[in-house]
Formats: sequence, structure tokens, C-alpha cells
Amino acid sequence: MIPNPQKSSLLLPRINSNNNTANCKQPHQSLQLYTPIIPCTAQVPDSIVKYHAHLVGPNQCCSAAIQRISAPVSTVWSVVRRFDNPQAYKHFVKSCHLIGGDGNVGTLREVRVISGLPAVNSTERLEILDEEHHVISFSVVGGDHRLANYRSVTTLHPEPYSGNGTTTIVVESYVVDVPKGNTKDETCVFVDTIVKCNLQSLAQIAGNLNRRN
Repeated sequence: MIPNPQKSSLLLPRINSNNNTANCKQPHQSLQLYTPIIPCTAQVPDSIVKYHAHLVGPNQCCSAAIQRISAPVSTVWSVVRRFDNPQAYKHFVKSCHLIGGDGNVGTLREVRVISGLPAVNSTERLEILDEEHHVISFSVVGGDHRLANYRSVTTLHPEPYSGNGTTTIVVESYVVDVPKGNTKDETCVFVDTIVKCNLQSLAQIAGNLNRRN
């Protein structure tokens, strides 16, 4: 069953990011370098953990989710790396089209989400696309939604001792402003629900691709 983020208290009056903070990243006072807690059972090497260190301001929250996938990194990466096609595994994305760039770092996309969420569309920029180390990152730079200054990093690596690299560990972390009227915990619960749902969908899709191959 797909989690229902519509029940979140983030269904407060929507922040239109065309008006204020989300179109330009404003400096935060007292920024601190923060790495979300990643369970040691995930066996994430330090070379991967470093990508998930975020600069977090006093009115921001930061979290991470982990997903094991029964498919090699190459198969999972073939889905994740498609900045132009997030709807391939993200349930809450209705459509996406590139509005600038050629698919490399700096490319912009406009994402439209399904009805019912506290959002209409989101303009996002590709920040990292590391084909060798399997890292992708994007930031939200505009749109009509509640998640101002959102930045996400997703990394893939083979699970140690899984045998011939047949299992992939996916780590996705993010930092985001806490909307006015909400707490950090409420914001993390809302975003975590969406992120975990997306990763579960990714696991199913990549697993199906692996079985067909």
C-alpha cells in the first residue's frame, strides 16, 4: 500500500515559492554541517557517507532513508540516473520535462505532482551526476509547493558480502526548510513518507528489470 502523505499536517496554507524563499537560496545563519543518522547495519562505507553531509540551518531539518534492492548497482542506476524521468519510480510525480540544459549538471526540470498533495509543480536543478560513483543530487529552485530550499542526494553501492554484487544499498538524504506553522518532526515525517515510498517503488522496478535480464 502506498503511504498517504495527504494526512500530514503540512496541508497548511501552501507557500508559493515564486514569491519568497525558494527561487533563490537565501543564506542561513548558524549553518552546521550535519550528517543524518545512517544505521550501522546498512554497512555504508565512509566514502559514501560523506556525500550525505549537509549544511543545515536553524530552521531546516535533515534526514535519510535506506533501501536494499535485489539487483546490481548497474540496473538500479539505470533508473535513478534519469533526471528527465523521475516518474519512472516516483509515485507522486505526474509528469516531468526538461526546461534547460542537456542532461548534465545544471540541467533544469519542471515536475508536476499528482493532485491532493500540498504542491502543484516544482522546478529542480541537477547538482551532481557522478556516473562512476553512482551519486545523483538535485535541488528545488522554484515552484508552487511547501518544500523550500530542498536538496536531495542519492547514492548507490553494492552491499558487502551479498555475493557477486547482486544487492544494492540505496541511501537518499535531504535537507529542507521547515514550513511556517510546522515543526521539524512534522516536516521530516512528511518528507520521509514520500522518500521511503519512492525507494520501495524503485526496489520493485529494479528487481523486475533484473529478473527480466
